[in-house]
Amino acid sequence: MPSRVAVGLIAMLLGAGQSACAAPAASTVGGSITVFAASSLTHAFTRIGANFENAHPGAVVHVTFAGSSTLAAQIEQGAIGDVFASADQPTMQRLVNAGLVSGSPSIFARNRLQIVVAAGNPKHIGGLADLSRAGLVVLLCAPAVPCGRYAIQSLRAAGVTVAPASQEADVKAVVSKVALGEADAGIVYVTDVKAAGAAVQGIDIPARFNVTADYPMALLKDSQDAVLAGTFISYVLADGQHILAGDGFAAP
Repeated sequence: MPSRVAVGLIAMLLGAGQSACAAPAASTVGGSITVFAASSLTHAFTRIGANFENAHPGAVVHVTFAGSSTLAAQIEQGAIGDVFASADQPTMQRLVNAGLVSGSPSIFARNRLQIVVAAGNPKHIGGLADLSRAGLVVLLCAPAVPCGRYAIQSLRAAGVTVAPASQEADVKAVVSKVALGEADAGIVYVTDVKAAGAAVQGIDIPARFNVTADYPMALLKDSQDAVLAGTFISYVLADGQHILAGDGFAAP
């Protein structure tokens, strides 16, 4: 009887190791992976990567942050990585269509837009309509970047026309310039306003004008360590959720 129990236990462990959502035991995971992640994930994925390494001694996670479209272009041009975490589905679909993704992407988080202004809101901005006021320096992400595309959708829904002073390569650049006083306002993610701390504050955008951003993540076809990369993805979908929630992301 004990031998049957042992055999059954071994079978269960082997089955779990083959499951896409099951993380192998720490003793079986080692090596190094590169994760390409949208810039709005900087704070969350830095912590998730560190926690993953603590949970799996011998594993190393290198994370490259940039605008989703920039990262996708790098992957299309041959950049070698293991995981791609995008701030929108169209950018991920580009890589799927190009045959650069292994398996189906998983939505691991959702985000919302917010107007970012300097602490104390010195220009007294109350909503999207105020962004069209003469004399205001307003920044948006470039249209090719998810946060820029979402901002345009939000402004159109509100019937507001804004001529941005510049179109930034990623959401972090918008927040940084507002925090430094180089711009009066911008449209970014709720999570980026929160991550910036006391230097800025957020002005809510009503739900009827807002946009929900779905964040997909996928294993890249040219991954040098698909097992470790898959374990990391599973970790984000499970243990990483409390970190994402703490940064203001909504659950998928």
